[in-house]
Amino acid sequence: MSGEDTAAYDEPVRPIRLGIAGGTFDPIHMGHLIMAEVARQECGLDKVLFIPTGNPPHKAGYAVTPAAYRYEMVRMAIIDNPYFEISDIEVKREGFTYTVDTLMELRRIYPANVEFFFIIGGDTLPEIKGWREASRVVKCCHFVVYGRPGYDLAEEEIRFLKEEMGASIYTVDGPLLGISSTDIRDRIRQGKSIRYLVPAPVEEYIYKNRLYMQL
Repeated sequence: MSGEDTAAYDEPVRPIRLGIAGGTFDPIHMGHLIMAEVARQECGLDKVLFIPTGNPPHKAGYAVTPAAYRYEMVRMAIIDNPYFEISDIEVKREGFTYTVDTLMELRRIYPANVEFFFIIGGDTLPEIKGWREASRVVKCCHFVVYGRPGYDLAEEEIRFLKEEMGASIYTVDGPLLGISSTDIRDRIRQGKSIRYLVPAPVEEYIYKNRLYMQL
């Protein structure tokens, strides 16, 4: 083997940067997609993996649309973006779905050279320290924090997570759209248009399956 071949063989493999976009997605909307796309570009992510939650503990006591519908809406919403993928690891899991369990499962699935970048809105930032096994979560991934309307990114919170918990945090700037799944559900119940708030196939799917039309 020549010296040139040996150098090429010994060259370290570049880490794969995998974004994680988790959420109830009830329903997924344009804000979710824009946030994921901006995070992908700003952080140089190779892919963004959308993971609809199965039985989210923070939604206990609330009526959450069955996972099969939410999963299908996400699949339809991202199908035209080659950088977006979907995973059913949470919707298949029995019991409550916690972030720490998902990260542990992803670590078993993906090679060691994959780095995880957990994409969250700025409003979620203060909740991280209260997550189950938060100290373990922050060691398993980087956080990509995206600002949202009405929420200033708390520098003290970021400083605490970095200095006290050892978190790796990136902040990204992008369009701030005041779209929420709650508002979309309310608009449907009120007979108002949701056009341009969700991708067209998702809108069609919602009305075809009569989702969110009952209180």
